Amino acid sequence: MARHRVDDIAAALGVRWEGDGGIELARAAAPADATEDALAVAMDPAYAEALGRGAARAAILWDGADWRALGLEAAIFVTRPRYAMAQLTDRFAPRPDLAAGIHPSAVIDPSARIGNDVAIAPFVVVGEGAVIGDGARIMSHTSIAAGTEIGAGALLHPGVRIGPRVRIGARFIAQPNAVIAADGFSFVTPEPGAIEQVRATLGAEVTQRQSSYARIHSLGRVVIGDDVEIGAGSCIDQATLAETVIGDGTKIDNLVQIGHNVQIGRDCLICGQSGIAGSTRLGDRVVLGGQSGVTDHVEIGDDVIAGGGTLFRTSQPAGRVMLGDPAMSMQQSIETYKALRRLPRFMRQMAEFKKSVSKTGDTD
Repeated sequence: MARHRVDDIAAALGVRWEGDGGIELARAAAPADATEDALAVAMDPAYAEALGRGAARAAILWDGADWRALGLEAAIFVTRPRYAMAQLTDRFAPRPDLAAGIHPSAVIDPSARIGNDVAIAPFVVVGEGAVIGDGARIMSHTSIAAGTEIGAGALLHPGVRIGPRVRIGARFIAQPNAVIAADGFSFVTPEPGAIEQVRATLGAEVTQRQSSYARIHSLGRVVIGDDVEIGAGSCIDQATLAETVIGDGTKIDNLVQIGHNVQIGRDCLICGQSGIAGSTRLGDRVVLGGQSGVTDHVEIGDDVIAGGGTLFRTSQPAGRVMLGDPAMSMQQSIETYKALRRLPRFMRQMAEFKKSVSKTGDTD
């Protein structure tokens, strides 16, 4: 297990430290659980008491903390804790124990091109004409279909499925069982049916019935930029004729569905259990909270931020902060929710008022 000195950790984080910078640490831990070889993570005064229940010699603390009074031998100080956590956890995160080379059980098509220092684990399948960039790490039971290109430094966790003709940039990460370039969910009936009638009349008239469905196959591909991460169990559908696009730096959480022909911009954040229906466009830096949804053929502008459970039924201009179903401004959604909670009391008051008016009328 790799060990890191206090002064090296502080230098990597770009922050100051005090005390014995030579203390070597094997891991990061919660304050109460920290042993002598662990860096206690206590970046808020609320965690000060817990430090006394652990055995840490060194801790990462809030700026201005009195580390000596906390019984420590060394301390690292941060002003932006969550950003520091990103750097700190990256330093202590275990790396896949996978040496460069191709395991004998892997099935690699002779026409595939494998870069330098690539590691391919047991039971991996790489299809005809696929290209794997330098330094990629392909974990067990992953399949990469024909004609797919994956950039340098990729990390594909076990069970990832990548379909044909996908183009992926550098430093791509796919968590277990992510699926890229599945066939899009697109079907049509031989004759106009109830769905088309509902869409045309908004449900005012439904005289048709649905019949059997014919699949519209996906002939396009998926294009993914640099520094993209796809969460476990998430699915990105292949385009019908053109491209489904995920922009540079976008991060997609677990159990997210991206429909066919969707285009997502740069540095977007799509949280767990969200769904984006086909042919929708998201601008740059869009944030969708968990269980958010976007209906098909709408456009969401740059820098839109949506709280958890938001449902977009219409296009939205850039810069809006949205919440609710249907999506509305976050402040308006909160006020609407407050009014909804007051509705039962209001209805009881109305009933009492009607009774009083009725009694007054009977007296007259």
